[in-house]
Amino acid sequence: MGKLLIALLLCVANLAHAATEISGVKFADKTKLGAAELQLNGAGQRSRLFFKVYAIGLYLPEKRTAVADVLALKGPKRLHIVTLRELTAEQFGDALAEGIQRNHTDAEMAALKTRIEDFKLAMLAMKKTAEGSVVDIDWLPESGTRLIVGGKQQGKDIPGEDFYNALLMIWLGPKPAQDDLKEALLGKVQ
Repeated sequence: MGKLLIALLLCVANLAHAATEISGVKFADKTKLGAAELQLNGAGQRSRLFFKVYAIGLYLPEKRTAVADVLALKGPKRLHIVTLRELTAEQFGDALAEGIQRNHTDAEMAALKTRIEDFKLAMLAMKKTAEGSVVDIDWLPESGTRLIVGGKQQGKDIPGEDFYNALLMIWLGPKPAQDDLKEALLGKVQ
């Protein structure tokens, strides 16, 4: 009876640490960013019309279910994206810029304009992202927003937490890229 109980507890423990899977993409429950350990807050799939575009996971120092709490949370953060189809860098960059614009006023956009263009230039240097490409958009408090594609940094770090939060608003803002994806990233749906 004792061995059966131990086996059952081990199975439950393994389930608690199982990765989340979205469209065949596995998101680990935890990841390291520098010296920090981040937790998967939520993950989901971005679709357009009938096409699966990418799977995305949001990693934070602590789980949060409200947008204001995610934005206010201090420390490193990561958006982990895996493309589910080939995209040109221009398509990806334009979609990000449009997502920022949908969720910000003209005055806010003016303050972000140069940094959005710098980020877009870093993306354009990629030319295209093949299906299965891994894109990490990291917030590093000491240096800014870092774009990493296939394990290699693209462009320079972009300063200002307001810029990273503007990127987060693409998915978490009042006009998100996709409503159910917003809920998934906030950990409200599985």
